[in-house]
Amino acid sequence: MAAGLAPLQVQLFTPECCKLRTNRSHIIMKILGIEFAPLDVPLERRLQTFAVFQWTFSFLFLGFGCLFLFLYVLIATNYYYIPLLYALYYYFDSGRSERGGRRINWIRRWKIWTHFANYFPLEIVKTTNLDPDKNYIMGLHPHGVLSVSAFGNFATEGTGWSKKFPGLTPYLMVLAGHFQFPMYRDYFMAGGAVAVTSNSMIHILTKHKSGQALGLVVGGALEALEANPGQYNLKLKNRKGFIKIALKTGTSLVPVYSFGETDLYLQASNKEGSFLRGIQNFMTSKFGFSPPLFHGRGIFNYTFGLLPFRKPVHTVFGKPIDVSKTESPSQEQLDQLHKQYIDALTQLFEEHKEKYGVPADHHLNIID
Repeated sequence: MAAGLAPLQVQLFTPECCKLRTNRSHIIMKILGIEFAPLDVPLERRLQTFAVFQWTFSFLFLGFGCLFLFLYVLIATNYYYIPLLYALYYYFDSGRSERGGRRINWIRRWKIWTHFANYFPLEIVKTTNLDPDKNYIMGLHPHGVLSVSAFGNFATEGTGWSKKFPGLTPYLMVLAGHFQFPMYRDYFMAGGAVAVTSNSMIHILTKHKSGQALGLVVGGALEALEANPGQYNLKLKNRKGFIKIALKTGTSLVPVYSFGETDLYLQASNKEGSFLRGIQNFMTSKFGFSPPLFHGRGIFNYTFGLLPFRKPVHTVFGKPIDVSKTESPSQEQLDQLHKQYIDALTQLFEEHKEKYGVPADHHLNIID
């Protein structure tokens, strides 16, 4: 009888709107084109999904959520004095994100960040040891939709930064607007995030003589619009601000490329010159961030949602480029170091691309 039941079960789910298939030892159901997660997912994978869920929604919504909570308690409750006290603290602390931030190492070491990194998984790949007696500006490429690997590597210990690079203190450089939201700013700084301004970078690199590693997503918000699987477009051709700071402070440059970052989400078609891209470029120029129309997977399905797809990301750290301190660098010196950096990044990409699934005939495309 048991042998006769199996064909009947399969037959019940054979219509196109509802299919049943097996993946490893799990049963996965597909209904109306949506592939649902099986019920017997191991606990470890559920913890990984939860860790990524809380990060995704924190990144997208926690800032405005904290602002709403602040205003609600101030206006609609008898505890108005709490946000007033916080506002006083905020006033005197508002420049902290440009003065090295306020990292809290026990938050960086939360177990949830290990689950976060293992979800994809994220991996740091070293090509050489870095001298902790020096400072570094690390150019992070590509931006991706949400810069998942940049956060995981620089704002947490989920990928084991302190073991990979002993003696180096990482900073994640992000848009200053993140630090305008009450409470959210403190949470973000706790991981090691600081404002991506010239004052912020120079403060860290000059206050501390050695052992500082600035993680800078060079392509910025507009490069997020280039984050499509199988494309390797980097907005780097005219990005020379970090080059100038490296020269003025004598800080070594490290090219870094995250293979797989652009595979974590799918975007709506937004080629340069399209109506959608025009709106996105306008929004970025006015508000400082790009509004990509993207989707990944959901909590209980593998087809649609805001969570990134479960795909590996290998972040390869290249060899450092030593820079001589030049307080007033000329345009020729800027252009020369910029070209040297692009050449080193291109070589890094070419040396490692096939190892991480990039076809041999695909190359970096450096754009404006």
